[in-house]
Amino acid sequence: MSKKKQRREALIYHAKPQPGKIKIVPTKPYSTQRDLALAYSPGVAEPCLEIAKNKENVYKYTSKGNLVAVISNGTAVLGLGNIGPEASKPVMEGKSLLFKIFADIDGMDIEVDTEDVDKFIETVKMIAPTFGGINLEDIKAPEAFEIERRLKEELDIPVMHDDQHGTAIISAAALLNALELAKKKIDKVRIVISGAGAAAVSCTKLYKAFGARAENIVMLDSKGVIRKDAENLSASKLEFATDRKIDTLEEAMVDADVFVGLSIADIVTPEMLNSMASNPIVFAMANPNPEINYDVAVATRKDIIMATGRSDHPNQVNNVLGFPFIFRGALDVRATAINEPMKMAAVKALAELTKETVPEQVNIVYGETRFTFGRDYIIPKPFDQRLISRIPPAVAKAAMDSGVAKAPIEDWGRYEEELLQRSGNDNKVVRLLHNRAKSNTKRIVFAEADQLDVLKAAQIVHEEGIAEPILLGRKEVILELKKELEFDAEVPIVDPLSDEFEERHIRYATKFWESRKRSGATLYSAKIKMKERNYFGAMMVLEGDADGMISGYSRAYPTVVKPIFEVIGRATGVKKVATVNIMITDRGPLFLADTSINIDPNAEEIAEIAKMTANVASTFGFDPVMALLSYANFGSSNHPHAIKVRKAVSILHENNPELVVDGEIQTDFALNKALHESKFPFSKLAGRKVNTLIFPNLESANITYKLLKELNKSDSIGPIMVGLRKSVHIMQLGASVDEIVNMTAVAVIDAQEREKRKKAKSGK
Repeated sequence: MSKKKQRREALIYHAKPQPGKIKIVPTKPYSTQRDLALAYSPGVAEPCLEIAKNKENVYKYTSKGNLVAVISNGTAVLGLGNIGPEASKPVMEGKSLLFKIFADIDGMDIEVDTEDVDKFIETVKMIAPTFGGINLEDIKAPEAFEIERRLKEELDIPVMHDDQHGTAIISAAALLNALELAKKKIDKVRIVISGAGAAAVSCTKLYKAFGARAENIVMLDSKGVIRKDAENLSASKLEFATDRKIDTLEEAMVDADVFVGLSIADIVTPEMLNSMASNPIVFAMANPNPEINYDVAVATRKDIIMATGRSDHPNQVNNVLGFPFIFRGALDVRATAINEPMKMAAVKALAELTKETVPEQVNIVYGETRFTFGRDYIIPKPFDQRLISRIPPAVAKAAMDSGVAKAPIEDWGRYEEELLQRSGNDNKVVRLLHNRAKSNTKRIVFAEADQLDVLKAAQIVHEEGIAEPILLGRKEVILELKKELEFDAEVPIVDPLSDEFEERHIRYATKFWESRKRSGATLYSAKIKMKERNYFGAMMVLEGDADGMISGYSRAYPTVVKPIFEVIGRATGVKKVATVNIMITDRGPLFLADTSINIDPNAEEIAEIAKMTANVASTFGFDPVMALLSYANFGSSNHPHAIKVRKAVSILHENNPELVVDGEIQTDFALNKALHESKFPFSKLAGRKVNTLIFPNLESANITYKLLKELNKSDSIGPIMVGLRKSVHIMQLGASVDEIVNMTAVAVIDAQEREKRKKAKSGK
């Protein structure tokens, strides 16, 4: 993506459809006069009086306990420098967004217009009663040290400057694991720190807390090695000044075991790497470009253990692994501080988590057969759903053990269950989808590429590396639209009506005729059909000229389904093709089937649809827990509509005992775990969170998913076609650009899975 286009898209993203990235949403009912009388006057007086009696009641009656202030004065924003409080606001809103999506913490950004340390501290102290915690952000050193130190001393809520401690915590966990792999002891290794800002100082302090020795550490600033004999050293630099008579990074790197870069790009050379000790540990964390290019580094030293701040290389040191979960644990025990034991507990929990068996969902996201602890995996991945159930408990326990927890946790099992219910655990399916697709991109035909929104989606998937688009449609229209969109990349354009593709047109028509000649097709009619984009595009996939296809944006579903069925057809052993929609809800993803094709399936067909839907859920890394829905519960009605669902369940229980499935059951009993368990404790679904709903007919499935989409504003991914021979998917008429992008990712993943099965079958 060009810088000009990236700039425009970033500005549009932050401005439309409404400015900013966060908003306040009511958590209590407000539809009646009674509700409003309780929410405000006169009812609101009662909690006010209770809090006046005991300030701790503020946690009982208000949102304080789940509210973190993200505070900055804009003096050190990203790599942009001192750009002021207003200009820092998009970053602070972004940090608030990350708090919410990863740990279900409500973040409120506050920008303070002062560079005076005393005024800044006084401002934060005055607003502190509103919040359960304070996240300081993008404040320049050395003022950041003084601000954090004093606020920690003078406030009784958790305070953390994430620029300092976030990087320190994540890199310390990576360092402990890297040292274990290198068979080195932290108190023996020689460490070079490039950078002397807030993050570098905090990292070095934390390494020392784990045993690194001051005499083995060399820190450099922009002027070179920080030496004790230098004049006018600040207190923070003096703490890490060395006695060694060296001046340059090149000298410091000789025989060093560890290099930690928090400075600028390309300052480490291959020669410097070669001068380091055996099994060198290199954390080049300058962003976006590290202190030494990853590919250069691993080519220079085969024994290197390397981490960067980038997501496109192994071992990303990403602060999102830390701050949401550290604050989550601190808030949940009402900690009065985030102290050293809590930070060290987070480090140990991250390090230990890396050594455990990685869930298949994480492997799926990153396209790996299996992540295992080693040189390319020394720190967990940001999409690891275990983070929220591991880091907060470790932090909370450390807070309790160190005496700063006001509300100790008594039932750890219940606490872990509560954490898993937080939105940060399983509401990431779109991000998982895109990352999985990027791991092994495929050629996807966009059958309506001469439609503006379809071409926009194709541009996004190309620029984001989600797929390799093939643009199908009228070439002159596509070229004109590409120009309008500044879509400059060279991607294949296929015009079925163009003489350029006459040979392919004849080849496809002949193949189609041969497969359909006993179904009434003639060679002439086959040639006519190949002028239609959906026939032509489907033949591209069938013949291996593309790996997948999406269509349906501008045509009604039935008109697109027909050519797909005629060209692609059902997979071997499949009696019914069906569709699945993934609904992104507050409770996590819900898999719904069949939403688009089978009007009134019988019991055997419902059972087959359920099995295929279970495969979809598994493909995306979720263990399917399936409810077969009806208006009746477990034999309460003997109407044929209920009986067929009951029979489908019996078929699944007999033929697929490994599946977690039950019914017939009403929707509310299926989704309400407590209600279900109390009324139907015998059910296979009792005590489980249902994530897959199989409907008895098309109208109920289609109505339900569209109601969820429109009334609850739930995002929908689908309809995902299941049971076809190839990866072809039909989106809903008038789908949005984002929906087309998501469907493209689905098509890529579908093609990936088919490729895996083919290789497995051939024994390769």
